[in-house]
Amino acid sequence: MADPKKATDGPSVSSAEAWDFTKLPDWNHDFIEPDDVLAFASALSAPEAPTRSPSEADLLDASGKRQDTEFITALNDWRPVHQRVRGSEKKKPAHASKQKKKQRKARRGKDETREGWTYNLVKYPLLVIVLGWIVVLGASYLATRFYIYVYEQYITWRGARQRLRDTLRQQTSFEDWVKAAKDLDRHLGNDQWKEEDEYAYYDSKTVRRVMEQLRSLRLRAEQCESGSQDDSGHKAIEDLRSLAEACVKNNFAGYENPRLYSETYYGTKDLVQEYVEEVSATLKFLHSSPQLGQDEKRRLSKQLSTNFGRTALCLSGGATFAYYHFGIAKALLDADLLPSIITGTSGGALVAALLGTRTDTELKKLLVPALAQRIRACSEPISIWLPRWWRTGARFDSVDWAQRCSWFCRGSLTFLEAYQRTGRILNVTCVPSDPHTPTILANYLTAPDCVIWSAVIASAAVPGVLNPVVLMRKNKDGKLEPYSFGHKWKDGSLRTDIPLKALNLHFNVNFSIVSQVNPHINLFFFSSRGSVGRPVTHRRGRGWRGGFLGSAVEQYLKLDLNKWLKVLRHLELLPRPMGQDWSEIWLQRFSGTITVWPKSVLSDYYHILSDPSMQRLARMIHVGQLAAWPKLKFISNRMAIERVIEEAREATRPANQPLLTPAPEEKTLRSVLSEDDLQDLLEKARASHQPVEVPASLLTPSAQERPQPRWPSPRPYPEHHERADSPSFSKRLSGWFNLQHPSSQRSSQETLHPTAAELRRGRFRKNAARRGSVIEELKRQSGVFWDDPDLETDGEGTADETATDDEAYDDDNHIIHSDDDVAPFESGVERTNGGPAIPIEKEGVKAKDFEADGNEEGLLPRRR
Repeated sequence: MADPKKATDGPSVSSAEAWDFTKLPDWNHDFIEPDDVLAFASALSAPEAPTRSPSEADLLDASGKRQDTEFITALNDWRPVHQRVRGSEKKKPAHASKQKKKQRKARRGKDETREGWTYNLVKYPLLVIVLGWIVVLGASYLATRFYIYVYEQYITWRGARQRLRDTLRQQTSFEDWVKAAKDLDRHLGNDQWKEEDEYAYYDSKTVRRVMEQLRSLRLRAEQCESGSQDDSGHKAIEDLRSLAEACVKNNFAGYENPRLYSETYYGTKDLVQEYVEEVSATLKFLHSSPQLGQDEKRRLSKQLSTNFGRTALCLSGGATFAYYHFGIAKALLDADLLPSIITGTSGGALVAALLGTRTDTELKKLLVPALAQRIRACSEPISIWLPRWWRTGARFDSVDWAQRCSWFCRGSLTFLEAYQRTGRILNVTCVPSDPHTPTILANYLTAPDCVIWSAVIASAAVPGVLNPVVLMRKNKDGKLEPYSFGHKWKDGSLRTDIPLKALNLHFNVNFSIVSQVNPHINLFFFSSRGSVGRPVTHRRGRGWRGGFLGSAVEQYLKLDLNKWLKVLRHLELLPRPMGQDWSEIWLQRFSGTITVWPKSVLSDYYHILSDPSMQRLARMIHVGQLAAWPKLKFISNRMAIERVIEEAREATRPANQPLLTPAPEEKTLRSVLSEDDLQDLLEKARASHQPVEVPASLLTPSAQERPQPRWPSPRPYPEHHERADSPSFSKRLSGWFNLQHPSSQRSSQETLHPTAAELRRGRFRKNAARRGSVIEELKRQSGVFWDDPDLETDGEGTADETATDDEAYDDDNHIIHSDDDVAPFESGVERTNGGPAIPIEKEGVKAKDFEADGNEEGLLPRRR
């Protein structure tokens, strides 16, 4: 949480430093390179890559001469070219005309789903009826909301409650706001609700039982480390780890239910708060205890991170309403709760780019009213943008926006470079101009070389406001070039304003903080049972807003509006102005686990496409802070556990593990044996007739640090062994027909001994020096068509000598098996400490139950 001494806070909105634009970091540095702007302008003017390049035959006329061609393109994606060709064509031969008709593909003027006379007959009457009913529902909804507003303002907010509420809204710092919130909770009797464990929206008994067990086991394990307890403390650390693996999960027993934070203005149940603190203390102890090894801590942190998930800050679109995001970001930054995963769409992408390319120190100096001096995207007068809109169909110029946007993105940084600089994962949603292509969530994984400012502009390219633009990527030489074949992209709010599914897919995000400022849905946000940090105004926060009937009517009208909007979309009744299906802007998901709705004013709609002044930006930052402060307690409890897990993952990450890749199961190689190294080792082996050890400097960390298996390793290489040369093709062929080559004759005492690695890989059989005849081999191979797949055994239980190469034996006719994590497969099979082999004669294990794994751990059981 925030530092009570305000040492971590940035300048307050009312301070003199916050109004001095010369205090902004890099306030006079534009970062943009002229070559990057020229490359972007060239990519915009170039035609998109065609699906098929015209062949030479397509450019020839009927007489065989090359005809002149002219490239024609539309001004934008919603203003197509309608060019009428006048003049009479020359008469052409009949056979040429027929051939041309055959080559010409049949074109359809209507969509297949819109064919039929019934659609054309019913479309417009049905559209009028549905739109009329939507208007009636909208008017009824406005009347219902007005009734609820009057009910709350003039019936519930009176007397001392109203005075405490006004005091709460007048605070300018989070510390003072917390004091005012506690006073209001004390007046409403919410302190008694916090003391009671029972609540219908979480399992209080399970939470208390788990918390007490965690505390008891942790104390026993701590006493064992201090030496004041016997060996029973060693078992306590194992039980503590198992219990942590079971309970550290997303919303375990409902303790992260937002309703637990919607009954008070600040805080939650005392039991939930104690549980969060105990889990955090337990995880810190587990990751710092010497009783657990480094590998165990790494596996534990990885498992907990997967189960618990991650938190993301999602900034919605909304034109200049997006400047409210600065206040939400400032509240989270001052409290040291800004998540490392940030996503933005349209106007929110600009704010997200600023958060993702600056460090915390820089952001604390930037999120101030003086930032308005750098916001100049809408500075052009009407005499300039109106002719442009009439000529191109867009109010703003894409190249001009690229120059102005580059400062917020710190130049032509790519998503990967921004991640390397700040450690935050920036995500920007872009929608392709092609209506059939899915959207893209650009980040350092999906588009690492994509330039951020191009994605921000594309995400803000609303039809009629800004034409679709080309995404740019940075090549190895540092120069910019078109991304994704030069295809164009546009506003991300049209389809995916809050990309929760993509965030969960890429980064395991299951806890989202959504800052929602879209003006077209601002009116429809309504929490009938209160929201986090904002309980219901009457019945001490236990009732329904406007009474049960008022909330029921509001919910019914909103659901009915949603239903008829879906009818319009699925029946394709809506027209498509500007070539865009606008139904998705109403039918998306606009909320998250925590949804922050800053309170806008009517003047925001008037200035929806204009740059803010310092005074207006100061008000928007302050309103954003007021909207975010009630959510900080919930966020802090979530981040208290998540931060411990992420810090443990970073602390246990291998030293040679790259930061940008997930931690693998095994550490990577320190070095790789070159061809010369291999030849030197082979020459030494031939000269000394003894095994040669690989130098320790060339071994992988995983080989050195891997824990020893409970079974002993296979028998080492024989001490005196003459390494045989690899047999030639003639030797192999003669051996195939049971012909003894003179140079390959050996006595029975000179049986070739395989190495341990070869045994583990299953490359040798019982008698590796002898092969069967061709007839036997053909018989064995053809047996797969009619024989039983199980290997036949003789009377003593030994496997047949026609075993496959997937099986390995030692000199005592035992199956070699060195995996220490595999339980016995047959009844009566036990692990022994006498050797790595399982006697087939005693255990009855079939050879087919094991297969080669190809690694240093040996043979693994074959999956059935």
